[in-house]
Amino acid sequence: MSQLSEFVGAKVEAQREYFRSGATLPYEFRRRQLKRLLEALTEWEQPLCEALWEDLHKSPQEAILTELSIVRGEIRNHLRHLRRWMRPRRVSTPLKMAPSRSRILTQPLGTALIISPWNYPVQLLLNPLVGAISAGCTAVVKTSPAVPHVSQVLEQMIGLTFDERYIFALGGHRDVNGALLEQKFDLIFFTGSPSLGHTVMEAAAKHLTPVVLELGGKSPCIVSRKADVAVAAKRIAWGKTLNAGQTCIAPDYLLIHSSLKEQFATEFAKALHTLHGANIAESPHFGRLVSDKAFDRVASYLADGHPLVGGEHDRTQRYIAPTLLEVPNGEVPVMQEEIFGPVLPLLTFEDLSEAVDFVVARPKPLALYFFGSKQESRTVLEHTSSGGACVNDTIMHIANERVPFGGVGNSGMGHYHGRLSFEAFSHTRSVVSTTPLVDLPFRYMPYRLWGLVKRLL
Repeated sequence: MSQLSEFVGAKVEAQREYFRSGATLPYEFRRRQLKRLLEALTEWEQPLCEALWEDLHKSPQEAILTELSIVRGEIRNHLRHLRRWMRPRRVSTPLKMAPSRSRILTQPLGTALIISPWNYPVQLLLNPLVGAISAGCTAVVKTSPAVPHVSQVLEQMIGLTFDERYIFALGGHRDVNGALLEQKFDLIFFTGSPSLGHTVMEAAAKHLTPVVLELGGKSPCIVSRKADVAVAAKRIAWGKTLNAGQTCIAPDYLLIHSSLKEQFATEFAKALHTLHGANIAESPHFGRLVSDKAFDRVASYLADGHPLVGGEHDRTQRYIAPTLLEVPNGEVPVMQEEIFGPVLPLLTFEDLSEAVDFVVARPKPLALYFFGSKQESRTVLEHTSSGGACVNDTIMHIANERVPFGGVGNSGMGHYHGRLSFEAFSHTRSVVSTTPLVDLPFRYMPYRLWGLVKRLL
């Protein structure tokens, strides 16, 4: 066993011992830890915002809007409802089981591993952690090496806020991931690409460890002939330029009625000007690609079609302008994998059924966005599948901590946010209690009065 594996194993075992002590179980303990995390977010807000700017050119406003405020909302939701979520639930018991009573207990799974991505490194690390704390688990949290400044701040914040036997933050590259995945956890919560999701699931299978996989995929955006084009263009431009398109639920490609193509391109350009000014490269609210490798990959897609809007790029700044890219078909490289950048390929259709068929023929995405009439939206939602969806909007379903967030099929498994975060890190335990004072003979061999018993079953 390597020195790294021994180090990681010792940390995990220390957490297991702490969990077995029962320290994390009481309501007051969980509530106190949630409050500590909420206070830490306020104390560390400026360092986190500065680190997000350093690593992703993410403005303080966008950092608070898309990262810190979402975590704060999640914590406050848990603080409001935790006592009720923890309460045992009585359920009815059928007559055939008399004189028994039934209830459901919600208990923490144990020690969890949370692996976060780099694109929303604060939100996607701390939001699952809220669920782990709320459920009464201990947790090892793994930060992303792609955003070193953010990861350093997060590790310092968590280290100074929590006992490492309870919550332990660890940085590093894939060797650290490998050492962590060698360990037996009670749950692995992974956010990242589908390809890495395969690796996580394979490692979890060796220990029969349950997983929550929040992956990604190519989230389609459909604009029908009945859409408000100006509104659609504005909301799609906003959703696509958040974090420079490096969002797992960003609109990944656009399917638009052929009659609206030119109008949409005009409105899209207007929306970009409103959002980011005449010179987008100088906008304080438009990010940069996370690395040279990411820039080269996304920039290569510009050769797959004709830019209707944008197309400018500068490798020295890792800058790619928001680009509306008309492509000839769905077979070009930009249509084969999640883009994770500010390039939006465009394909046209004549009938809405063509767009639906195009989406259904591909792996199930993490999000689907539709712009059009209410009746059309019902048809599209009924005949497609995605982790989440917005009608006449983009991105906003993640902002409501009261609705589930998660993938389906290739885009992931399991959900979280709100009560579902609590439940993701919990086991629901069935308990049947039977009085010893009465012992009805019907269930025992040799099954006397079987005719009566059979009618009760």
